[in-house]
Amino acid sequence: MAHDRTDIHHPDHAAPTKPETPAQEKARKEQESDNQDQALEETFPASDPVSPFVPAKAPE
Repeated sequence: MAHDRTDIHHPDHAAPTKPETPAQEKARKEQESDNQDQALEETFPASDPVSPFVPAKAPE
């Protein structure tokens, strides 16, 4: 599995041998955005809305 480019402590991390092309940068940023969107969807809703209180009927 590939590691994130910001994971500098990963054993396979090395400085890039050549600069990214504009197309590669765009593809990388789209992938990062897609990953962030997926992570957000997996954690949604972060907190459930408060349920309205429905009181029990008063005893007769």
